[in-house]
Amino acid sequence: MHGSNASGPGQRLRSEIADAGTTPLIGVHDMYSATIAAGHYNGMFVSGFGFAASYYGLPDIGFIAWPDMVAFVERLRGAFPEHHLLVDIDDGYVDPEVACHVVRRLERIGASGVILEDQKRPRRCGHADGKQVLPLEEYLAKLELVLAERTDLLVVARTDATEEEDILRRARALAETDADVVLVDGVRSEEWIRRIRKEVGDKPLLFNQIAGGKSPRLSLTELTDLGVDVAIYSTPCLFASHRAIDQALTELKGDDGRLPATAGEVRPVGVRESTELLEQNIARSRGRVDVTV
Repeated sequence: MHGSNASGPGQRLRSEIADAGTTPLIGVHDMYSATIAAGHYNGMFVSGFGFAASYYGLPDIGFIAWPDMVAFVERLRGAFPEHHLLVDIDDGYVDPEVACHVVRRLERIGASGVILEDQKRPRRCGHADGKQVLPLEEYLAKLELVLAERTDLLVVARTDATEEEDILRRARALAETDADVVLVDGVRSEEWIRRIRKEVGDKPLLFNQIAGGKSPRLSLTELTDLGVDVAIYSTPCLFASHRAIDQALTELKGDDGRLPATAGEVRPVGVRESTELLEQNIARSRGRVDVTV
């Protein structure tokens, strides 16, 4: 299939995925969140949603520039030499040659793998409404170029299809490629996980969990029972920091600037709350939001 390095980061992740159970990869958005996550899990997912929010203060709709993502992964790999690092590269930053260039750069840095999606621009978070996908043949051509470019890097082929027949058609097509793992994003039920699992045959299957998203909340044991090999948790660190920072500053402001002795009750944060917050930055830049402090 490809000349994998038996001890390379891609092959190490393949080996863990091949073991029994579901491999968890925790979404990180900056070096601090990664530092905390590294104390709990041996695998990280560099989420496009989290990176767009943290680095740009913008929602995940196509703002990420590939040199910024590559630089972040390089810092992560330097700090966490043994952790799995799966990187979201969206649609490969539109152009197939750019996608190949990014894959070469990430492989030299020591990333474990990438996720390449079939969305077309304007892109959306995988759990948002209004997603559109490239013609399957166009995506497969881009995917094949990326697969030919890598040597050790693990590649996840992702579809954002939303129509039932198209989901199954694309899942089958992705499973027939040399991609290591298949991801159908925004799966809405356990029954659909079972249907997709059947369509992809023996190919490893990845499930994306995001708070407030379209997919069911499932434990690793439940996912294993459903035949899921990898679970990415896109934004637990981002949403937890959103919630904690907002609560801490609310308490600080309410107590006339006196630092609180203990943390109080906090409000839950999910996709909608986080996206609404980030969208204010777009509106504010256009003079459409009146922000009072």
